[in-house]
Amino acid sequence: MKKEYVRQVVVFEDHFKDFRKTLDRDTLKKLYQVLTLIMKVEIIPVKFLKAIAGRKGLYEIRIEQGNSIYRVFCCFDEGNLVILFNGFQKKTQKTPVEQLDKAEALMKKYFDQKNEQNNG
Repeated sequence: MKKEYVRQVVVFEDHFKDFRKTLDRDTLKKLYQVLTLIMKVEIIPVKFLKAIAGRKGLYEIRIEQGNSIYRVFCCFDEGNLVILFNGFQKKTQKTPVEQLDKAEALMKKYFDQKNEQNNG
C-alpha cells in the first residue's frame, strides 16, 4: 500500500496566513490544489515549484489563477518538510527584491530558531 503523502507542509510565523487572507475563493482553491500536489507527488513539476537562482535553499510555489500570478516562498527541511514563508501577487516579470529578501530572512530565522532548540 502506497503512502498518501510524501512530504508535509507547515507554516512559519503568520506571513503565509496573512497572504492567504487576501485571496478570493477561486485562488484559494487553486493554492490548496498546488499545496496538495506538493504533499503527494514525489517529483514536483517546475510549473508548480521552482528553485530561486542565487538564493540557496529558497523555492517559490507558483500559482496561476485566471490572469493573476501568485508566488509563495518556501524551503525544504530534512527533505520531506516544506516550510511556507511569505506570498504575494506577481504583477511584473521580475520578482520584487524586497519579497525575496523577506523570504530569505524568514528562512534564516527559521533555521536559527531550529538550531537554538536543538542545541538548547
